[in-house]
Amino acid sequence: MSIYKEVKVEGLFIFVVSFFTNWAWQSLGKIPNPATGKIEKNLDMAEQIIEILHMLKEKTKGNLTSEEEKVLNSAISDLQLNYVDEKNKEKNAKGEPEKNSTKNSK
Repeated sequence: MSIYKEVKVEGLFIFVVSFFTNWAWQSLGKIPNPATGKIEKNLDMAEQIIEILHMLKEKTKGNLTSEEEKVLNSAISDLQLNYVDEKNKEKNAKGEPEKNSTKNSK
């Protein structure tokens, strides 16, 4: 494969990860939907997107450049942390105790 094609393929992979990441941020209610300009939270969708990114990580293991791996790992970590935060907010709004809370339970 030529260097041009390698750079293009790396860029395409990062584009795909970015596409799913932005969709997840929208589903987490962190950024507005660009088509409507509205916040449209859908935590079930966010969870599915995070699972898709995990699947991409597993299916591409050993075949990613260091940059691709860094972008993918960072996206998964950031989304997971924000997903847990949003789920905890949802539970608190319903009066349920927080899961994985850092608060002291004494």
